[in-house]
Amino acid sequence: MSKKIEMVLESSPVNVSHDTYRRECRYTRGIHIEEQEFKAILDAMCHDSRLYFDFHNPRKEIKKGTYLNGHSGLARNIFNYYKINHGIELTELMNGKDFYVKII
Repeated sequence: MSKKIEMVLESSPVNVSHDTYRRECRYTRGIHIEEQEFKAILDAMCHDSRLYFDFHNPRKEIKKGTYLNGHSGLARNIFNYYKINHGIELTELMNGKDFYVKII
């Protein structure tokens, strides 16, 4: 099965709540990932990476339609997952810029 995934550039910012910081984060780029694949990414994370993900996305359900806050550690996990499992290198994800994840 051929997999296609790419960064989405938004014409207007997407707001994602950040409950830890009690504010909205505004993103102009993001990535849409299927629910099962994102769960596989989470399962492959080391304990420390998962703790950091949970810090940025407390109590958020991983289900279709959910928006999540991205961060550099999550970018690295997403990059590695797609490179290893699908041979896709999302180099634009690894540039240190903020991003959101939408579960589709």
